[in-house]
Amino acid sequence: MAAVLPSTAAELETMQAQAQAQQMAGGVTDPLLSMMSLYVGDLHPDVNEAMLYERFSNAGFMITSIRVCRDHMTRRSLRYAYVNFSTHEDAKRALEELNFEPLKDRPMRISWSNRDPSLRRTGAGNIFIKNLDRTIDSKSLLDTFSRFGDILSCKVATDDKGESKGYGFVHFAKQADADKAREAVNNMLIGEQTVSVAPFLPKKDRTDTQTRAVQFTNVYVKNLPDETSPEDLERLFTPFGKITSHVVMRSTDGKTKRFGFVNFEKPEDAAKAVEEMNGKELSEGAEPLYVARAQKRAERRQMLERQQLQIRKEREAKTQGVNLYIKNLDENIDDDRLRSAFERFGVITSAKVMRDADGKSRGFGFVCFSQPQEATKAMTEMATQVISQKPLYIAPAQRKAEREALMMQRHQMQYHRQMGMYPPMNPMYAMPPMGFRGYPAQAYPPAGPNPRWQGQQMMMMGMPARPQQMMMPQPQPQP
Repeated sequence: MAAVLPSTAAELETMQAQAQAQQMAGGVTDPLLSMMSLYVGDLHPDVNEAMLYERFSNAGFMITSIRVCRDHMTRRSLRYAYVNFSTHEDAKRALEELNFEPLKDRPMRISWSNRDPSLRRTGAGNIFIKNLDRTIDSKSLLDTFSRFGDILSCKVATDDKGESKGYGFVHFAKQADADKAREAVNNMLIGEQTVSVAPFLPKKDRTDTQTRAVQFTNVYVKNLPDETSPEDLERLFTPFGKITSHVVMRSTDGKTKRFGFVNFEKPEDAAKAVEEMNGKELSEGAEPLYVARAQKRAERRQMLERQQLQIRKEREAKTQGVNLYIKNLDENIDDDRLRSAFERFGVITSAKVMRDADGKSRGFGFVCFSQPQEATKAMTEMATQVISQKPLYIAPAQRKAEREALMMQRHQMQYHRQMGMYPPMNPMYAMPPMGFRGYPAQAYPPAGPNPRWQGQQMMMMGMPARPQQMMMPQPQPQP
């Protein structure tokens, strides 16, 4: 609920009551009241109503109420608040003077309060800016776009450390102003990067990964020559269709990273460019280009994880039951000698002795056969063999996770034996076997009440509740 602050103006009482009632109902509907309310976002989690009141009132503004939005269950701050003013002039002046001012070392992002969800959901007047320089913050972005019209909100996306993610959003009050800004700023150099500006699409209207794989406009180009400029990249891909944006990525010292991006207007043009330019050599002896659909970092990570998981599964399937782990090897045994010791049992696909960084044997290795029967025969017959005066230890090779789980189970069983504890029982039986160590040799526990504290147990045995009463007699009065 909003924190109502004291006001000396009697004529504001009716307006304050209306504002509170409409906030409780779910939003401000009166246009005058809506222009007297500000949204304050990107707050520190510890900021409360008192801190906001102190910050705004010290600047000379008349405040009627403040509400920090919180989670209904945990009551933790959602890091945004609404501040209601007594006059529209105070709200406007607070927006101009305190926007992006720090509070608990974090800049406040202030905008007019908009309680109409339809405007936010449609995305009208909202534009998306990508490839931003890492030094550009929300205030710099606001200064760049404010000349095109009234802005409802402006934000540069940041990570948990407060560093820019390289993209942001600007929401204009009018769609015409957003179109004008998009046409003027697209492909403009802001800071050290050429930005790309496009209309914002709500999440429900964005295509999924599979659709993006078929319909895409952004192309990733790798293995570019060191002397490639943005103009050269544009000239290279212009024959395939109209280009909306292009960039050659560079490091902080200005050196090229040898890759870039080209965004086409039509998906068919991008697909044609990928088909014809991928693997092409720009000059004789030059490294061929790698041209493919541009992917987001999260999408690339998911794809790599799937590929690695698939490779791991295929490798495990191939080595299941055919790969042997050999331990207690002499330090003089190498790969060839290990292979020769096991080759009489069947076809060996690989034999390797594991070594450290200095090339010294670690005392174990692996031998992989082509058939499970061959591995079983080798493990059976070689288990009693001695090589270089060392008896071998042979077992089926296991993954690290399997070995750790097995070792943990063995440690638990050893701990139970040392502590005299019985292992986990079958739920069908209420008691462990009779005479098991750590449990009395009786079929059932003794009948009777179960004392909960030591004094009660001693009293049931006919002893005093306190041990000192049993050990030390009480002094008797003298006659």
